[in-house]
Amino acid sequence: MKILGIDPGLNTTGYGVLEIVDRRPRLVEAGIIRGKSRGSLTGRLREIYEGVTDVVESLHPDVMALEKLYAHYGRPTTAILMGHARGVICLAAAQGGIEVEDYAATQVKKTLTGNGRAPKLQMQQAIQFELGLSKFPEPADVADALAIAFCHYCTAKAIDVG
Repeated sequence: MKILGIDPGLNTTGYGVLEIVDRRPRLVEAGIIRGKSRGSLTGRLREIYEGVTDVVESLHPDVMALEKLYAHYGRPTTAILMGHARGVICLAAAQGGIEVEDYAATQVKKTLTGNGRAPKLQMQQAIQFELGLSKFPEPADVADALAIAFCHYCTAKAIDVG
């Protein structure tokens, strides 16, 4: 089983693929998809879509774990823009024939650290420890994507066991 974790962003979308080997997650690949079309929403969305499509086609994940949309009442425009990014990411998953599972950021943080409000550095250190990496993943978008994939691993494992 391969899990593709995605931390969506219009400028930087983090991704990480974990493969479950002997019931333990192993890092396959992680990186970022960077929107280069400054000022052009449609250009950035195309780049996100193409980047995610490339990852799906080259790494053949079985499932995509995606961070849920969080809307802050003081910034509704940000939520709307992030919805566009999530939309093209979900489209890439659908066209690749993989299901999408959504996880709230607080759920991901609590799964890894026990604290639903853990700071970025703590998340990077936790995912480094859980995956046995020699250094913590950078930028934070990559660590977040790996954490989302790891959260799915833990959730799916709990379902299999329980």
